[in-house]
Amino acid sequence: MKANIPIKFLKLEDGFRLLITIHVNGKKVNVLIDTGASKTVFDISRSAKFVSKKFFEKHDQLSTGLGTSTMKSKLVIIESIKLGKINVRNYKTVVIDLAHVNVAYAQLKVKPIDGVLGSDLLKKYKALIDYRKKELRLEASR
Repeated sequence: MKANIPIKFLKLEDGFRLLITIHVNGKKVNVLIDTGASKTVFDISRSAKFVSKKFFEKHDQLSTGLGTSTMKSKLVIIESIKLGKINVRNYKTVVIDLAHVNVAYAQLKVKPIDGVLGSDLLKKYKALIDYRKKELRLEASR
C-alpha cells in the first residue's frame, strides 16, 4: 500500500518546517515532520481531542529533544493513525508537553501542532519527501 500526503511548507526565518494533516482515532490532526526525531509523539494537552486521558499510563523515562533537555511524558496506545491510505493500528507512543513549540508558532500566526511525525514511522513506511511535488510518500510492506 502506498500513500501520498500533501505537505504544507511553513516559512520561518531560518528555513522551513514541514506540516501534514493525518487522522488519529478518526480526528484530523496537524503534525510536524521531523526526520531528526527518533519517535513520533503527540502533545499532552491537544491529544484530548483524539484520546481520553484515562488511557494515559505513567512513564518513568524522561524524553529529550524539541528544544528541551528533558521533559515528563505519559505512555498511550493509539488505536488508529491514518497516514493517507496507511492505517497504523495500536501504536504505542508517548504524549509530551509541546506548549513551547505552539507558543512560538502562535507568534508566527501558525495553527498549533498536535504532534511530531518522527523517524520511527518515517523509516518503517519508507518515507520519501518530495519537495518539488510538496508531498510525503509512504509505502507499507506487504
